[in-house]
Amino acid sequence: MLLSHRARLFELWGIAARYRIDTHFPIEDALQLAPLARLIKLHPKAWGKSHQDNAVKFALEDMGTLFLKLGQLLSTRRDLVPPEIIAQLVQLQDKVKPFDSSIAIAQIEDKKLGLGAPLNELFARFDAKPLAAASIAQVHTAALTDGREVVVKVVRPDIHKVIVQDFELLRELASWLSARIEAARAVHLIDIVEDYRQVMLNELDLTLEADNTTKMRENFLGSALMYVPQVYDAAKQVMVMERIQGVPISQTALFDKLGYDRAALAEKGLTIFFTQVFRDNFFHADMHPGNVFVETPPVATLSQANPPNLNHAPRYIGLDCAIMGSLSKDDQLIVARLLLAVMNNNFTALVDIVSRAGWIPPNTDKHALVRDMRRTVAPMVQKSINEIDFAGVLMQILDIARRHHMTIPPQLMLLLKTLVHVEGLGRDLYPDLDIWSLAKPILTGWVKEQLDPLRNLQALREQLPELLLSTTDIPKLLDQGLQSLASQGSRQDQQLREIQQIRADLLNNRRRDWAAIAGFGICIAIATQVIAVASPIFYLLAVFFVIWRMLA
Repeated sequence: MLLSHRARLFELWGIAARYRIDTHFPIEDALQLAPLARLIKLHPKAWGKSHQDNAVKFALEDMGTLFLKLGQLLSTRRDLVPPEIIAQLVQLQDKVKPFDSSIAIAQIEDKKLGLGAPLNELFARFDAKPLAAASIAQVHTAALTDGREVVVKVVRPDIHKVIVQDFELLRELASWLSARIEAARAVHLIDIVEDYRQVMLNELDLTLEADNTTKMRENFLGSALMYVPQVYDAAKQVMVMERIQGVPISQTALFDKLGYDRAALAEKGLTIFFTQVFRDNFFHADMHPGNVFVETPPVATLSQANPPNLNHAPRYIGLDCAIMGSLSKDDQLIVARLLLAVMNNNFTALVDIVSRAGWIPPNTDKHALVRDMRRTVAPMVQKSINEIDFAGVLMQILDIARRHHMTIPPQLMLLLKTLVHVEGLGRDLYPDLDIWSLAKPILTGWVKEQLDPLRNLQALREQLPELLLSTTDIPKLLDQGLQSLASQGSRQDQQLREIQQIRADLLNNRRRDWAAIAGFGICIAIATQVIAVASPIFYLLAVFFVIWRMLA
């Protein structure tokens, strides 16, 4: 129950009250948020305090990593969050309160979780002042002994316990909502919380992030779209990687000053997203502006394995590959076909795809579902990214899922979270971006490639040796199958005998019930008609029938 986490709930209540975050609620939201605002003002820590600058940022910092992540997600949603709060949330991308550099150095030198060597042996220079600090870690600049400029990422101390505690609270909340709200069940809210718990805990292990970074670097090595820095060394709580020259994608004013084509840059970002999802099946799932950079001059620090070209358009720079997503081949194809159906305004095909995927019950009214999806989704296909209320459409789709008992697989929710990030980034970078015109040829080409008979024949040819070798197991599998059928037949015979015995027992019990009821009724009837001396005998007989039935 949520009350089992009352200590943490009271702590969060106290933090919200200390910073008076209720004074930052927009006036137009006052009615909806009035109960929450009154609750905050009731806390003693709120008494005598008024509006404070940057209070939302400071409160989320004190609340912990999970709330920092929520702030980062909302920081890209200028369509949902007022500008004065956005200005605070943007700081959570890389301007979170840092921890002491002496702690960072101790973690770097730690033999179990760090690099296991003195700082002066690892680096020719180490800058104690952090370059940036975020929800999970902070970054220091340094130089290796051979002169290469690097950044050193160090995990925040003692955050594992808080993350586990907050996810236990979040899981209780998800269970409470799932028991009461059908939409929460439709999206498998509990599974989403559990999956994201593991994602967050994995983010604390920088060896996993190092592996992800290396894999994504190999996917885009030599690409004109994106550059991924090289990892030089990594341990569980420390990672050393190449230092890059770039700025966060949110710095649109600088792009204008440098003469960058923001429309081309936005199209390139969307192309990268679809390339990661469909070509590589390995996509960055934490794309807030603090993790997405764009090259800026000078670019001399980029490695010669992928030399810069000052004459071409700037590339994106992929950072912080801790949270990565992937889909099964079936889910990839389903997502691509769903998007194409939406782009083609073919909602009958969309519902057929959903039905074949097993996301709706067999008895669903498909005509009603087609009508609801067309009414909700069709208007956004004709709009630029600045005019699309993606979050609003998503909420309407979830409401449709609730009404039609539709289920959405948990593995797709990470992709939806990424889409929320991507849409928010595109909205800031180039609001007139036509995502549909750009995405349609990419998706059409990928689907045709997946369904190409020659390609599938080639794949079959490559798998043929393995298939031929597996035929040697056919006699063994046939024997196992026959034995399984025989044992299954004997089990079915036994189950049939048990069912027959249960039926016989039910018939016997029914006979005893009627005998007991009849005996009880007759005895009571006689007892009420005979003389007073004899009536107790019949009452005793009536009790006897009751006891007999209870014991029989």
